Amino acid sequence: MKTTWIVILACLWSFSLSASPWESFAKPNRLTPEAIGSYANGCLLGAQALPLNGYGYQVLRSQNKRYYGHPNTIAYIERLSAKARKDLRTHLLIGDMSLPQGGRFSSGHTSHQTGLDIDIWFRLADTKLSANQLKLPKPKTLVDMSAYKISSTNWDNRHFRLVKMAAQDEEVARIFVHPVIKEKLCSLEGANRTWLRKVRPWWGHNYHMHVRLKCPQDDASCVDQKPPPKGDGCGAEVASWKPKPKHNVKTYRGSKDSTKVEEKEPVVIAKAKPKPKKILPLQCAQLIDQTR
Repeated sequence: MKTTWIVILACLWSFSLSASPWESFAKPNRLTPEAIGSYANGCLLGAQALPLNGYGYQVLRSQNKRYYGHPNTIAYIERLSAKARKDLRTHLLIGDMSLPQGGRFSSGHTSHQTGLDIDIWFRLADTKLSANQLKLPKPKTLVDMSAYKISSTNWDNRHFRLVKMAAQDEEVARIFVHPVIKEKLCSLEGANRTWLRKVRPWWGHNYHMHVRLKCPQDDASCVDQKPPPKGDGCGAEVASWKPKPKHNVKTYRGSKDSTKVEEKEPVVIAKAKPKPKKILPLQCAQLIDQTR
């Protein structure tokens, strides 16, 4: 019995070390809506909750309380979902957005802090998911990771139309997808390639796309990301993400019982410079101070 309690206390101690103070907020504040700071170092004033029962979408894992966003974000999701329902005959599955007052998650993301980031799963819900399926959803990857190619089993041409539809909205700054998905999108588009500039390759986005909106026009304390590089990002740029093949280690034949491996020169690893510590914007720090 004593051992059991030691284990429980250790788990609680571990959780307290990793928990984010932003997760203690149960609801949004009543301030005028504003995104504060940068996507990975900020907070959110006057957040709105995405209605859990909306037209053309369903909210995943609502128990995590990550379905809040800037009013612009809520409007964008509702706008995109309505188009997806009409044109693609499906429901979008909305993953992580932001916490009730923004800020850092204890796990899963470093961004999503200002209410302007949305994860939209590639799993298309032509039939609505049940309450249990929404609570513990199963993702559907579009990438055969071991072969570094699109999964022919899971890919649907509607995925191309969905990403294009999402990117063509003027409020979108970027959409992150796995490099293989970006390459696929590049191969399918014809002359109208402007929207592809917004679609950026990034690891880990094989089962969902991460949509990032621009800072709202009147939010003076919101920090936009630099615009993507010029061009559509296809060709050599997306090809540069492909993992380099591993070189076989040369061996030399000796006796039947022994094989000598070629000696290599020692590799000198340069020490990485420590990243500068992020300073939380004053308005965000004040929100945290109110809880202490």
